[in-house]
Amino acid sequence: MKPEILAIIPARGGSKGIPRKNIRSFAGYPLIAWSIAAARQSRVTRVIVSTDDDEIAAVARQWGAETPFLRPAQFAQDNSTDLPLFEHALGWLVENEGYKPDVVIQLRPTSPVRPHGLVDAAVKILLDHPDADCVRGVVPAGQNPHKMWRFDSADRPMKPLLTVDGIAEPYNAPRQILPPVYWQTGHIDVIRTSVIHDKHSLTGDVIYPLVIDARYTVDIDTLSDWARYEALVHGGLEMVSPGRARRPMPEKIELIVCDFDGVITDNRVWTDENGREMVAASRSDSMRVAELRQRGVEVMILSSEVNSVVRARAEKMGVEAVHGVGILKKGEALRQLLIEKKVDASHVVFVGNDFNDLPCFEIAGWAVAVADAYPEVARAADHVLSKPGGYGAVRELCDLILNKIRS
Repeated sequence: MKPEILAIIPARGGSKGIPRKNIRSFAGYPLIAWSIAAARQSRVTRVIVSTDDDEIAAVARQWGAETPFLRPAQFAQDNSTDLPLFEHALGWLVENEGYKPDVVIQLRPTSPVRPHGLVDAAVKILLDHPDADCVRGVVPAGQNPHKMWRFDSADRPMKPLLTVDGIAEPYNAPRQILPPVYWQTGHIDVIRTSVIHDKHSLTGDVIYPLVIDARYTVDIDTLSDWARYEALVHGGLEMVSPGRARRPMPEKIELIVCDFDGVITDNRVWTDENGREMVAASRSDSMRVAELRQRGVEVMILSSEVNSVVRARAEKMGVEAVHGVGILKKGEALRQLLIEKKVDASHVVFVGNDFNDLPCFEIAGWAVAVADAYPEVARAADHVLSKPGGYGAVRELCDLILNKIRS
């Protein structure tokens, strides 16, 4: 008989460091959606989000998790530990449904970047080792504790934190001869349910490791963490995603097609009393156009708007512009353009920011969104830039492509 495996994702509503972080958009999806996806794309038989917050519960259901109960407030405080919320969840399920899983998995939303197969690999380790109480995800530690010290006060001698048999002074030894050490992460904990019931513990006594590639080390605690780890998601690392798999940058690129409003500009417009418009753009966007052309890559603008400002900016950048194609005909316009230029769509990069760019995303070989693109557009993109439209986004993309060509 196959074991019943329950994934519980803890997501309280009262986060102080990053307010509402569990449903804040992370790389185009609510943060909690990444952990739900990791569970749903595995052998897990049931996925439950334990939350005290109605809005989080609604978002969790939208992405495929169950929320059969709301977590009591006493288990959702700043200083609340994990064990009581798991005991509450399991107790509620037994009392109200008669449901008793064999294995319980904890997937913390703050470690959203997980390699494919991680959940199943952790479950397999637990089931293959009858003596195991728990399997915990670990990564090679960035700092070696054998080189750490402790002291009572600054005017007292230090003592080494750890000793090593056979090495008199590990703090003076080369790192290569010291025992390897690992840091526990929030990616995954797999626990036998009996350990929670009988030992009142989320680990028990016998804990096996699941060693995770250090590139996936993500623990979001601050807004600076958020931005740094979003860049990791868009950097081409293979990982479980709530949406479709992102395609890598094509090996061959012949054409970069940019939307105008919100990509070349910052999406604002100034209109004088005569109806003449002015927009804001970044001079840096045109700095790499000539070098790209020398390397066989053309850059052009495709815009829905009929506006002389598009043509004027294109001339200033030294690129071709096709504008006035209409909001609903942008995809058709791109297809016709590629036929005229005899360019294979798989060799085309399209950069956009809004809903009318989505048909072009489906055509181009690589779909790119600016940093401030609408969430639905960011989700559909293969890559999301760190710069917003009108603030050097096109320059960032040009540098990215040139770096690949040069390498």
